[in-house]
Amino acid sequence: MLKIGIITGSIRDVRVNLAVAEYFKAIADSKNLENVSFEIVDIKDYQLPIFNEALPPAMANKQYNNADVQKWSDKIDGLDGYIFITPEYNKSITSALKNNLDYIGPEFAHKSAGIVGYGSTLGIAAINSLRGILANFKLADVTPHGAFNLFTDFVDMKEFTPSEVHTPTINAVIDDVVAWGWGMKAVRENHLN
Repeated sequence: MLKIGIITGSIRDVRVNLAVAEYFKAIADSKNLENVSFEIVDIKDYQLPIFNEALPPAMANKQYNNADVQKWSDKIDGLDGYIFITPEYNKSITSALKNNLDYIGPEFAHKSAGIVGYGSTLGIAAINSLRGILANFKLADVTPHGAFNLFTDFVDMKEFTPSEVHTPTINAVIDDVVAWGWGMKAVRENHLN
């Protein structure tokens, strides 16, 4: 079984982020892929304090003193691939997503990730920022990336209504995360244990 987490990137009370994640999950589920499951991992359910740990995550051996961090670690570690849904804030990802990523790291190693950004300039700066962070975790970032415009793919910046022109990209993000997910799972099982 391949488990793919669709990771939200915003914790705002008024957010479209969850709607984008739900849209991707509905399309992924409709593919009825054999031995593949998709779930939304909402970072709003894992609101961690500002990072202030004594050890860097790479030295923690996936064992954390804070129960909330351990819960986040266990969730991420149990997945085989990810689709990150990130808004663009000030040419980067949100502080909430960055903080959650700062707490862990080894949990992501040798897995696949797709990135979906959105913003007034398609979320491109957030996508590029997140790519750099994920590369540090030895996470295989697949392309293409989903990129949506707040003015043309949302109604009043509140309701996600992507143009049909995005359908091939949406499918490619999902399909490539799954394909690379299987490949990276084989790497983890056959070459890293």
